[in-house]
Formats: sequence, C-alpha cells, structure tokens
Amino acid sequence: MQMFHFAAAMRTAFVFAVTVLVTHTQIAFSAEGARVVEWHGYKQAIELRNEHVRVVLCPEVGGRVLEYSLDGENILYVSPDEKSWKPGDNPPSSAGRFDIGPELVIPPRPVLWSGAWTGVITGDRSARLESQSDPSTGVKLTREFVLDQEGTHLECSQTIINVSDSVKEWCHWSRTFAVGKGICFIPVTTPSRFPNHYVMYEEGTLINMKPEDPNIRIRDGFIEILAAPRKPKLGFDSFAGRIAYLAPNNLLFVKRFETDRRRVFNEAAGLTISVWYPQGDMIELEPIGPAETLSPGESATYTEHWTLTKTPFSTPIHPDHLRTILK
Repeated sequence: MQMFHFAAAMRTAFVFAVTVLVTHTQIAFSAEGARVVEWHGYKQAIELRNEHVRVVLCPEVGGRVLEYSLDGENILYVSPDEKSWKPGDNPPSSAGRFDIGPELVIPPRPVLWSGAWTGVITGDRSARLESQSDPSTGVKLTREFVLDQEGTHLECSQTIINVSDSVKEWCHWSRTFAVGKGICFIPVTTPSRFPNHYVMYEEGTLINMKPEDPNIRIRDGFIEILAAPRKPKLGFDSFAGRIAYLAPNNLLFVKRFETDRRRVFNEAAGLTISVWYPQGDMIELEPIGPAETLSPGESATYTEHWTLTKTPFSTPIHPDHLRTILK
C-alpha cells in the first residue's frame, strides 16, 4: 500500500513538472524521447522521437500533429501559412488533424479546431493534448500520442468527454493532411451499400451513390485512387479498418483503426472513411468512428495506429505485398 501511494505521488509530481515545462519552456526537463521544442514558430511544440522517427505535436493551435517523419522525411503536408498562424485565426488546411462529426449537423467549433490547447509530456515518447471545453458541442477533447521505442508505430487516441448537462452524440473524425499527388489504397469489403464501393460528393450536399471516375479503380481487392478525382471528396463504407497512402516522397503511410458492423456510423452516407483532395499539394485521409451517445460526464475513446514504410513511389506495389503490410 505504501508503495502504491509512493508511485502515485511520483506520477503526480512527474505530470506537474512536465506541465510546468510546457508552460515555461525555460525549465530543462524531459522524459526519454520527449521534449519541448520550437517548430515553425510554435514555441511550445512537443517532440516525440526514436532513432528514425520524429513526431511533433502542436498544443498551441488546435491540438495537431505537425510532423510525422521517417529519417527526416515528413509525410504530413504543412502549409507555408503555419509560420504566421495564431489561435483564433482562420486555419489553413494543414498538418495532422483530428475532429468530431457528423459533418453536416455538427455546429462550428473553433475552440476545438483552432483554439489553444494544453500539452503534457506523460512519459517516454508519449504526450497528451487537451482542449478547452467547447460550448457549441458540449464536449472537450483529449488526444494521447505514444511513439514506439523502435520502429515507426505511432498510437493516436482521441477521447470525447461530455462536459455539458445533456446527452450528446458525436463521432471521431480524423482529418490528416498528407503530402499530395500520391496513390491511395482502401481495401474492399462486402457487402457494401454502394454499387462501386464508394460515393462522391457532388455540388453542394448532393452525394452521388454510383459515381464513375477514370482516376479510381478497383483492382485485386483494393480501391485505388490514382490521382485527384473529378470531385474532391469521396466516401467509403469499407470495414477493413485500413487506409494506405503511397506518397511521392517514397513513404507508405498506413492508418489502422477499429470498425464494427454492429455499430451505427452516423455520417449522412454511413461512412467509415472519407478521402478529400482540397488541392494538388495534399490529400486528407479520414477514418470515421461510430456514433458515441454520451450522457453528462461520460467519455468515449477512438484510436488510430499510424506506421510509415520506405517504399519507392516509382515502383507499383503488388497487391499481395500491400495485403501483407496491412495485416
């Protein structure tokens, strides 16, 4: 029992010390593979690092991932506007974002999207970002990040906490911007509600349930998006829990996440994944979680697992090799 109290006290002291570090960067303290750094003008960024991988988190604006790089090559698209962006500004499309939905009915939420968050180093190569309470949605968000000691695996968990006095129903929505002009792979699963296994958002809120596009094909069990489609936003109901994206900088970016056919996915078309091409320099890779019905004080967590693999962009990926990587 005494050992338990001692360990609890040490954890409390550790979190306090690191919280002070994030607020006052002049205090020299960090865990192994975790420290406060200046990045692109952000003075309170948190770096997680192992021998080959660097992750940079941004608590100052929107609780984002600014960098996820392998041997110095960042898979995330970073807008030049980041250099002058401050809390409350109109945010550019940039960096590794997370969000909540459903998209068409959730109110504007600048407190969560571009407001100031707090950051805490929680251990070796791990950190937590925490939002302010958001009156428009009735929730606050926390995001936990853990980088493996070796390899590229980054665990990203978002928790939705109902801080209101009424029931809220929202879902996890990832909005990660990766460098553009690559090839996206999404495993096909059956049954699907969509004749071509995907939908396309046309003008306004019109959703085309049977689109055709020369840059999208189904081959050997995968939907392949070879280039920016006719319309920039696509939706999928794949239950494989995988997205793979081969970028021109020779990195294969894979996201793994849980899906469950027994759950309700409350996007307008019941999507589990969305992919968006806002412009040629980037692509947005978006796992979508199920509806979470939360009473006051309740919370729900959704986790994504990210990995990077050096893969030549000039050489087509054999489907069998891709299936092995996605296991």
